[in-house]
Amino acid sequence: MAERRKPDGGRKMAPRGYVPGGGKSADGEVSGRARQAGSRKNSSASVSASGRRQPEGRGNGSTGVPASGCRQVWRAGNMLYPVPAVMVSCGRDGEKPNILTVAWAGTVCSDPAMVSISVRKSRCSHDIIGETGEFVINLVTEELTKACDWCGVRSGRDVDKFAYTWQTEDGRQHRLTAGRASKLEHAPVILESPVSIECRVKQVIPLESHDMFLADVVCVDADEAYFDEKGRFDLDRARLIAYSHGEYFGLGRKIGTFGYSVKKRGK
Repeated sequence: MAERRKPDGGRKMAPRGYVPGGGKSADGEVSGRARQAGSRKNSSASVSASGRRQPEGRGNGSTGVPASGCRQVWRAGNMLYPVPAVMVSCGRDGEKPNILTVAWAGTVCSDPAMVSISVRKSRCSHDIIGETGEFVINLVTEELTKACDWCGVRSGRDVDKFAYTWQTEDGRQHRLTAGRASKLEHAPVILESPVSIECRVKQVIPLESHDMFLADVVCVDADEAYFDEKGRFDLDRARLIAYSHGEYFGLGRKIGTFGYSVKKRGK
């Protein structure tokens, strides 16, 4: 059986209650011990700085725990949470396509649209992406969380990620499907994902634990199931997930919209 490991980051996830800077760090690959996103009831729970779930109304804020005024200083560590957990698909001629679960992914430029992913050199997908210069970032819904986690703890050298099946709480069986990308030659999209971001590598930046792949976004594939009657894409309906210190969470309730802090009342 393949070694249990984290989505792109490699080392085992620190246990709950871990103090950042204490010698173990969370990597970009999502931990195999990470908790699957729960029901919509649990998804609105807040996440503390340590990554622990707190009951509703207990997070920082006007109705939560007041700031103490005292601060602890930890050694350098990765504590930028929550982050998206995404499934990165890739492939090359003569081989089955692969999926890598990544938490170290993000936007780096708006115009032109560019993203980055950081991948350990030991990962199966590292060589595939390096050789073809292509990958697809597929957003993950609550329904896809189990598959996302599984793809992060199994190696494409040992298993076919697209052959994995899982059952959701409603009893339905699911399986990921590789679809042909719109503008890439090698990397497939995951058809069950609501949004697939097709990327072409522009630069590889060697780092110590990871290599960062900087890429141009060549196009975005969106599932028509999430368009409303007016033709607008409603991403909220997708019920996307976030990853925080070894656990998966639903996004929970909406707090505001961009610019709401300066918007005049009545407008």
